[in-house]
Amino acid sequence: MPTERKYRDEIVKYGHMLHQRCFVAAMDGNLSVRLDADRVLVTPTCVSKGAMRPTDMVIVDMDGTRVAGRRAVTSEIGMHMLIYRMRNDVQAIVHAHPPTATGFAAAGIPLTEPLVCEVVIGLGCIPLARYGTPGTSELADTLEPFVPKYDAILMSNHGVVTYADTLEHAYMKMETVEHFAQIALVTHLLGKQQPLQECDIEKLMLARAKYFGQKMAASMPHPNGHSAEKVS
Repeated sequence: MPTERKYRDEIVKYGHMLHQRCFVAAMDGNLSVRLDADRVLVTPTCVSKGAMRPTDMVIVDMDGTRVAGRRAVTSEIGMHMLIYRMRNDVQAIVHAHPPTATGFAAAGIPLTEPLVCEVVIGLGCIPLARYGTPGTSELADTLEPFVPKYDAILMSNHGVVTYADTLEHAYMKMETVEHFAQIALVTHLLGKQQPLQECDIEKLMLARAKYFGQKMAASMPHPNGHSAEKVS
């Protein structure tokens, strides 16, 4: 198993990558890793993800209460704890504001159209949760319906959260969301979309079930592209 020091270094690495790719600005965003059944390592509040050091991280218990570290815990810790409580398979979480995907979230448009086969295989689709005030229980409440079946969620007027079995994979899912959002935006600008057909989606559902299990296969988009609309 990786050591705590390795996890600290990974959070710094992927935090820097988020900042370099302009997925976060100023002191936005947060990352976390599950250390064990009782502890989570998380980024602190009020620190640029492009300037973090391993010693800046904070350790919290499963209630989100700080148990180690000199800095204050991110105000969005509740979102992280919700996901960890609901998904035993999740070991790492990334929250960021990639511009194109966040633009879709601010426009109230989910990324549910099955336009790219790799995205359908990797993420199924990316639903849109209604707005919840950051740093409050509202935010976790808006995400709760989606967490069991999806690995990436758009948050209305806010940003994106992704999660996976490793921090690397959670970060890669964030890249995939933004890349897909850019492709979807081009189709909007061209005034035409050509979603995958039902027969093609059924084949991808079988492949997704093979790779990720039936639970994740349930997050596949319906052929009409509207199976995961925003929940009010």
